[in-house]
Amino acid sequence: MPLDFTAIDFETANSSSASACSVGMVKVRDGRVVDEAYWLIHPPFGYDDFSEWNTRIHGIMAVDVADAPLWSEQLADLVGFAGDDHLVAHNARFDMGVIVGACAASFVETPSFRYACSLQVARKTYTLDSYRLPVAAMAAGFEDFEHHNALADALACAAIMVHAARRHDALDIPHLARITGTRIDHIGALAEDHRPGVLAD
Repeated sequence: MPLDFTAIDFETANSSSASACSVGMVKVRDGRVVDEAYWLIHPPFGYDDFSEWNTRIHGIMAVDVADAPLWSEQLADLVGFAGDDHLVAHNARFDMGVIVGACAASFVETPSFRYACSLQVARKTYTLDSYRLPVAAMAAGFEDFEHHNALADALACAAIMVHAARRHDALDIPHLARITGTRIDHIGALAEDHRPGVLAD
């Protein structure tokens, strides 16, 4: 199965989309995980207060990222890991919003990516009481992971997309989007070149 993509997940310090404090990424080639990356991020200045609620969810505190590079200093590594892949995230609008928000807060250009949402794909693939990541991942055979650890969540997201692609006999991410009636969306300069609602490029 020539299914290639990068799954990505962010945790944030507070309710602002600009406050990325960790990222997990998983590279998939031919439907198999071939590489992983995880690091802490010092959120952009002015967006680096940690709310008690967010820390309770993911366990990351201000002291943990005190010496971590800023978003602007790590963006090139993120882009380099993903390359030209489609990005995939569970509730992708949130994670893509983090990229856009953190770039805006850091006064750097938002990179161009095509992306798909494993939450939307799961809704078109499984019949579940809930489509939260742990539930959808269990349907894909990926269980007992540390939810809200960014790398673990990215691995769960990847598992959903690979399992869904197999169930639908999808050749790649655009094909899976067409089969499930979900969207390939865009951020960065690519977003300016595509109208909303395009099923796949």
